Amino acid sequence: MSIVKSPWPADLIPEVTGLARFNAAYNTALRDRAVFIGVGRRSRRWFVKADTLTAAPAHVTGENAQRAIVAAFVRLVGSREISRHSGPGPVHYTMNGLAGEARARELAAALHAALFGDLEPLALSTE
Repeated sequence: MSIVKSPWPADLIPEVTGLARFNAAYNTALRDRAVFIGVGRRSRRWFVKADTLTAAPAHVTGENAQRAIVAAFVRLVGSREISRHSGPGPVHYTMNGLAGEARARELAAALHAALFGDLEPLALSTE
């Protein structure tokens, strides 16, 4: 698996259920110096995980992007789409308690885009 250093569409987000899959995807992102992004299943619910520590030092999540990400998390927690145990960064991002894989992938792709400065998908996904 090779990681690209730009936002991914939902269908390319790796499925990282289980420690072996998670570690493989995380180590690939670390090796490729790319932002880690993945979706997985925990019981009947899905999660999204992202981590910018795996990215090259030149990758920076801007202040506007971070504010937009936090606002999106607040909206999603407020609507009970993600659990209040989710974390909006600024380095490690987790969305817990999602009802299905398709929605987890949609939000993962939107979060990934936001981490690269494209805020529109996240705004549209969390209206």
